[in-house]
Amino acid sequence: MRTPRPRAKRRVTALPLLVAAALAAAALPAATPAAGAAGAAAPPAAGPGTDHAVDDPFASDRTSWFRQDRFGMFIHFGAYSNLEGEYTRPDGTVCRDAEWIKRQCDIPTDAYEKQAATFDPADFDAEAVVGAAKDAGMRYIVITSKHHDGYAMWPTKVNSWNLRDHSAFDKRRDIMAELKTAAKKAGIKLGFYYSIWDWHDPDFADPATFPRYEKRMYAQLEELVRKYDPALLWFDGEWETDRPNNPWTAQDGERLETYLRGLDPDLVVNNRVGKRRVTDGDYGTPEQEIPGAPVDGQLWESCMTLNGHWGYARYDENWKSGASLVRNLLSTAARSGNYLLNVGPDARGRIPAPSVQRLGEMGDWLRTAGQGEAVYGAGFGGLVEQPGWGTVSRKGDKLYAAVTAWPAAGGSLPLKARTGIDVTAARVLGSDQEVAVAKTADGFDLTPAGAATNDAATVIELTVDPGPTAAPGSGTGLRQEVFDNPALSGSPKVTRTDPAVNHSWKYTGSPAADIPADGFGIRWTGTVEPRRTETYTLTTVSDDNVRVWLDGELVIDNWTPHNVTVDKAEVALKAGTRHAIKVEYAEQTGDAHMKLLWSSPGQPQQIIPRHQLYPN
Repeated sequence: MRTPRPRAKRRVTALPLLVAAALAAAALPAATPAAGAAGAAAPPAAGPGTDHAVDDPFASDRTSWFRQDRFGMFIHFGAYSNLEGEYTRPDGTVCRDAEWIKRQCDIPTDAYEKQAATFDPADFDAEAVVGAAKDAGMRYIVITSKHHDGYAMWPTKVNSWNLRDHSAFDKRRDIMAELKTAAKKAGIKLGFYYSIWDWHDPDFADPATFPRYEKRMYAQLEELVRKYDPALLWFDGEWETDRPNNPWTAQDGERLETYLRGLDPDLVVNNRVGKRRVTDGDYGTPEQEIPGAPVDGQLWESCMTLNGHWGYARYDENWKSGASLVRNLLSTAARSGNYLLNVGPDARGRIPAPSVQRLGEMGDWLRTAGQGEAVYGAGFGGLVEQPGWGTVSRKGDKLYAAVTAWPAAGGSLPLKARTGIDVTAARVLGSDQEVAVAKTADGFDLTPAGAATNDAATVIELTVDPGPTAAPGSGTGLRQEVFDNPALSGSPKVTRTDPAVNHSWKYTGSPAADIPADGFGIRWTGTVEPRRTETYTLTTVSDDNVRVWLDGELVIDNWTPHNVTVDKAEVALKAGTRHAIKVEYAEQTGDAHMKLLWSSPGQPQQIIPRHQLYPN
């Protein structure tokens, strides 16, 4: 981890496209791994007529568990763990780091390989690890199968640079299989982190030899998917960098994501499979930070450390408090995000005691008085503004106000409404104290009768009437006209009803088999009918050009060619009214995406569903 922000990407021109096509045509040429590569299938063919959009992650069954579970354990564990954060150079000086220690401390490859040969995590106890996650209230686990040092933590057949073949560990054991068994028994989902960037493979850095590395990477990923059936793959190492050079491109990400979907259509994949954009994978990955609001156009998960390092560092005692971790979890859920909290086992495979202690404190809080309702299955408060005294999450007709700054005796908690709602009941979870609710000019004042029940956060459950919501519509989508030019001129080559504006043609695809991947345009027309009368946010995710009209007014206008961009407009929509909508999109060259989402105080963010869209 500790990944730098990727540099801005320029628009891809014809030459990189030709290189990508050549790599695809080569079907990832044969490699010569140290221990005999498993046969990796070539990525599925793609071309004109291909749409890489899988579903709407905000609403699909495939991602339902991810959106419900909210809280997971990250595990950084590998050959670097054997050094426990310190490397003594030949001259006697000591260099400190953790999972990046080889690169940051300039450890020669032969010296790093020598220390890895002594790695013996004999005390790794999968049931204890899963037990710690379970006790913390975590619902899924993501463990590093291969970090940037290239060292595989499972008995891969692709090379000998792995825990079975290059360590002092019991060769009969497979910690990934042990973890899978323990997780399944506990009802916890298992996922794998996999680094694209590889400091060890000699073919990685040179674009001329990179396809050989890529073939081995595909083979390893196939092993992980086939053997362990993970629910999720968490990629990293996609950014442009040096030492060594990283040749990974957005086109490489497109092929890899397509390949993985072919292996397992139910896989949840993070956005670092590509170039960490809103159009890559299923969800975004802010690191060591919590966004101030739901992320536009994408699910998200914030990964954070318990102290200052991802991998184990024996000297790092800068542990976050249990209370601050609970508050981080609440802040994340209240913005419709997930919280992936990291532990770093030591050289023997043991999770440090301070980590276990803090995880237990989080679990105690979640289990007490049903306070976990503020996290599991909950999302953006929406109906109300996030207050300065805590956070508010929503689940159906319940709002969970997690109070971190409890008022003095007789004091109240102001809560500003974003839409017309009523609070019909209020109670402090785990207490019989009364909570008075008084309407104000812009919302409500909540006045609890007693003291806070918890130092980390005291939860007030509010039952709300969110106001009128119409039944789902009977729409079938919008009228779609596809042109073979970005000016949308002449007669359309294709006319049909499009169930939703949710497309990811990427570099290779297009709307129809006879429409080339570059140089096309699309117009959608019809009406949109909301289920609630509110101010909505229309959101487009596009590359290259986009315009949106609502009731004849141009509300989004980004007709200058651009890379992947999110554009938004605030519009007033009335339930039961079919508002005229027109969307125009143009693809010039390179990447191609077009999605249309909506959200409102009472409507969580999603692709506008077809039953609320009507063609002309």
